[in-house]
Amino acid sequence: MTPQTEKLVNVIQGEFEISDSPQVVLTTVLGSCIAVCMFDPQRKVGGLNHFLLPKRDGGEGANVRYGAYAMELLINGLLRRGADRARLQAKVFGGASMMGNLRDIGASNAAFARGFLNDEGIPCIAESVGGTSARRIRFWPTTGRVRQLLVSADAVSLPVEKPAPIPRPKTDEITLF
Repeated sequence: MTPQTEKLVNVIQGEFEISDSPQVVLTTVLGSCIAVCMFDPQRKVGGLNHFLLPKRDGGEGANVRYGAYAMELLINGLLRRGADRARLQAKVFGGASMMGNLRDIGASNAAFARGFLNDEGIPCIAESVGGTSARRIRFWPTTGRVRQLLVSADAVSLPVEKPAPIPRPKTDEITLF
């Protein structure tokens, strides 16, 4: 598929998207957040969520910023689009330690995602979690292909005085099929 025929759909914190169109590429940028890319390879439908925290203090709430709710929305949305739960596969990204000495929210997010998928019997066939780099993810929901670009912290720092273009960082690029 050529870049001209692809339709990029950005998924921000607290959102999820589902598509069965071969032209759609779901994309997001992650730090300590987690994105779960889930798909049914036979039905050729997939989706991506982007959650901020594993759960609300004091219990789970109906808010997509929290892991369990975001995961339920993604799974139920895929089932409504014709996916078969028994064929669902997942890939997990994000969970970086972005604040150094503070509580490692990224590790908690990654552990939650792994545990949820395990409890639900959905295989996680690939993951890239942890570390200290932000990630830019591109997910082709009909094939399950994911392209990840690691972005160093130095690459996104800008001077405070005036806006400047973000320099093209030296990055490690990984494509997961």
